[in-house]
Amino acid sequence: MFDAILPTVQRLRLPIPLGGTSNHFRREVLEKSGGWDPYNVTEDADLGIRLARQGWRVEMLNSVTWEEAPGDAAAWFGQRARWLKGWMQTSLVHLRHPRKLWSELGPRAFLGFNILMGGVILSALVHPLVYAYALWKVALGDLSLWPPDGWPGVVWWVGVANLAFAYIVGIALTGLATLRRHDARLAAHAILLPVYWMMISIAAYRALLDLIRSPFHWRKTPHTGRAQCKTPLNSAKRTDVELG
Repeated sequence: MFDAILPTVQRLRLPIPLGGTSNHFRREVLEKSGGWDPYNVTEDADLGIRLARQGWRVEMLNSVTWEEAPGDAAAWFGQRARWLKGWMQTSLVHLRHPRKLWSELGPRAFLGFNILMGGVILSALVHPLVYAYALWKVALGDLSLWPPDGWPGVVWWVGVANLAFAYIVGIALTGLATLRRHDARLAAHAILLPVYWMMISIAAYRALLDLIRSPFHWRKTPHTGRAQCKTPLNSAKRTDVELG
């Protein structure tokens, strides 16, 4: 996210959903924007879109803020569910008046906002349904999943190629971003990204349930805290390390 996706979003001059670890604002801009939404569980992401709507530009700083990862699966799922619920809240709030959002962001930024935030949410919810449907068809002995003749076959192959391309690009991007900051041994774990995506999908459905039942409930992530970070940075350009 912070080494590959968000820098690209910045270069494309699209709205950046802020992360909660380390942000720096001009105070007057923060005050004029209304500050953080107390009802949004990813209030930083919401603020990033609101700043873009007001004509401000957010850029990435050439620094690193270390954040402690969740210590167990329960904490991880809770954190991811909160993040996804917050992105759902942010999308719903800003798309309440789509015409106004279009006029304030412009066509490119409007589409970028929906592709980034809406794409993450929709793909997380739809992804497991694709495999569930395929397994159900195979279990019934229906092999119609094989490519049909004519134009339906073309559409089938386009869909398969799109899925394969997404997997290859996703794994390669994750591996390269990890390699830049750490080492090849850790980067090799990017091959497990499809498993991670399925876990994200479980968290997305949990987020959707939370949004319906308790939209403002904040799933806090427990942190134990550490006195120092001994992991070296491979990139000499990354300085100003802070402990999060």
